[in-house]
Amino acid sequence: MVLQNGESNGSFYGQNGVSIEDDPIGDAHVGTSLNTPLRADAFSLPDEEKMKRIEGHFRSIMDILGLDLRDDSLRGTPKRVAKMFVQEIFSGLNPMNKPAVSLFENKFGYRQMLVEKQIRVQSFCEHHFLPIYGKAHVAYIPKGQVIGLSKLNRIVDFFARRPQVQERLTMQIADELSRVLQTEDVAVYVEAYHMCVQARGVEHQESMTITAEYRGAFLTDSVKNEFLQAIKP
Repeated sequence: MVLQNGESNGSFYGQNGVSIEDDPIGDAHVGTSLNTPLRADAFSLPDEEKMKRIEGHFRSIMDILGLDLRDDSLRGTPKRVAKMFVQEIFSGLNPMNKPAVSLFENKFGYRQMLVEKQIRVQSFCEHHFLPIYGKAHVAYIPKGQVIGLSKLNRIVDFFARRPQVQERLTMQIADELSRVLQTEDVAVYVEAYHMCVQARGVEHQESMTITAEYRGAFLTDSVKNEFLQAIKP
């Protein structure tokens, strides 16, 4: 529990008053909201200050683990981890990093399904901060505008670069595609491996998680099946 002076007695409690150590949500692999949980002041600190503070905290973690930070191999690790967190693997937390989207008038009147498949997914489980990796497949049926193909990949990458649960990631990608393209005719299919399943807990290396979101025309069986056939390996 966090005390009034900001110190801790060693126990931590969520908003529902349940001790985090006893909270089963992490093992259930579910999320609490569609939006990534962020405090209102999440971006009040500049990146340099965030990295400086994370470096200090991670140095303490390594020290507690008994690692010798005087060793040449370990000395720079806290700084490298801090930079990785802020500027690389969690860069999608900052809305300033959202990719600019290029839209083009659909002058040729293309009205069929457009599929971009095998988009790399690299994310992190928000329950254990272990990697999630796999592929996303997205599709939409154009109306007035079409999107630059590389922007589909960038949208997936932006939402993946934050602590995530796969269900939320799938929904966030679909929401952004619908918003940008101004259409409900979108589909998102994500297949990924979770290191929190592979490297800890049950330790099942071959288990894969699949999530999907179908909207608009993709709720029709024939259109959904066409999409699923298109993304087959």
